[in-house]
Amino acid sequence: MLTTFEVVAQPIRRSILDRLRGSECLVGELVEAIGLTQPLVSKHLRVLRDAGFVNVRVDGPRRWYSLRPEPLAELDDWLTPYRWMWETHLDRLGIHLDTTAERAVPDDEGDTHVR
Repeated sequence: MLTTFEVVAQPIRRSILDRLRGSECLVGELVEAIGLTQPLVSKHLRVLRDAGFVNVRVDGPRRWYSLRPEPLAELDDWLTPYRWMWETHLDRLGIHLDTTAERAVPDDEGDTHVR
């Protein structure tokens, strides 16, 4: 069985997870959205299902896939001690942008320039 990190390391599986973030989808919808063959998408869905990342709801001949958030929480938990690294940079960027916006002055043609 693959680890959570091995599952999300594959770009195709991340694309599938991104697509399922909005709502449940049929395999055909995923194939169209991602632009891969049905067998390839099905193969990756099987990996995601086996690893617990997706649920499958059977509706007659159709299979609806939906995202399960629990494995993603494991990734979030692992990232928690590292968040300070980018939060500090984002805070500094916000301060810089606020300062720059305060110094911005429109010219005669409506374009904004920094003083």
